[in-house]
Amino acid sequence: MAITSVREPSVGGPPPPVRRSAWGITARRRLAGYGLAAPGTAWLLLFFLIPAVMMVYTSLESGGVMTGYRFNWAWGTYPEALAGRAVFFGRSLEYALLTALGTMVLAFPAVYWIAFYGGRRKSTLLFMILLPYFVSFMIRTVMWKFILGDNGPLLATLKGWHVLSADFRVLATPFAVVMGLIYNYLPFSALPLYVALERIDPALIEAAKDLFANRTQAFLRVVLPLSLPGVFAATLLTFVPATGDYVEAEILGSPSTRMIGNIIQNDFLVNADYPKAAALSLVLMLGMVILTSIYARFLGTEDEIVAAAVTA
Repeated sequence: MAITSVREPSVGGPPPPVRRSAWGITARRRLAGYGLAAPGTAWLLLFFLIPAVMMVYTSLESGGVMTGYRFNWAWGTYPEALAGRAVFFGRSLEYALLTALGTMVLAFPAVYWIAFYGGRRKSTLLFMILLPYFVSFMIRTVMWKFILGDNGPLLATLKGWHVLSADFRVLATPFAVVMGLIYNYLPFSALPLYVALERIDPALIEAAKDLFANRTQAFLRVVLPLSLPGVFAATLLTFVPATGDYVEAEILGSPSTRMIGNIIQNDFLVNADYPKAAALSLVLMLGMVILTSIYARFLGTEDEIVAAAVTA
C-alpha cells in the first residue's frame, strides 16, 4: 500500500477557509431582522396595542366615578354611547374630507413646482412651507382665532373699507373650523406629495412630449398616475387625524360645529364617563380602519398604480 504524505501548511500561509452552514447564515439573518424590528415593535406594543386593549376593557365596564367601575362585559355601553351621536360622526367625516381635499389642492401645485422647477433651492423652498409648523399647534390655532375675529385685523379692515357688512363673521362657523384644519394639516399632505413627485424621472415627461403629448396630457398620463402613491399617503395622513381632531372645533367653532373628538374629550375629561368615551373611540378607530381599507382597495397598491401608468 502506498503511503501518501500529508503536507503541513506553512506558518506564513493563509488560514484554512472556515465553512459556515447555510442554516447558521439564515438564522443570523433572521435574528438581525428581528433585532431591527424590535424597537418599532416595542413602540407599537407599548403605545398602541396595550392602550387599545385597555380601551376595549374600559368600554366593557359599568359603574360611575363615585361607585367605581367594574368589568362585567357591558356591551350595552356601545348603543348608549352611539345614541344621538351619528350627527357628530357625520360632521367629523365631512370636515375631514374637506380637509383632505383642501390640503391636496393647496399642496400639490406648490410641491409640484418645487420638485420640477426648484433646482438647487428645493430644500429651502420646502423648508419655507414647513417653517410655520415649528410653532406650537395650539398657538397657531389661537392666532387664527385672533386673525379671524370679528374685530381682528382682517375683518375689521375689510369692514372699514365697506367690503363686508358690519355683522359679517367667520368665527363659530364650519368655514373657520375647516380652514383651521387645512392650515394645521397642510404639511402632512405636502411632504408625501413632494417625495412622490421628486421620484418621477423628468425624462419620462420629455418622452411623453416627444410622443406629441402636450403639457396637460403629459401631466394626466405620466405625472398624476406616478404620483398616486403620494396622493394616497397624503390623504390618509390628513383625513384620519382630522376626523378625530377637536382643537379647531373647540377654539374656532361653536356648539353647532362640534366634532366627535369634542364629544369624546367631553366624556373623558368633563363627564368622567370613561366606558362611553372608550366605546366612541373604538368605534371611530374601527370606522377609520374600514374606510382606509376601502380607499386602499379602490386606489390600489403602488405596483398596481405604476403598472397602470405604464399601460396607459
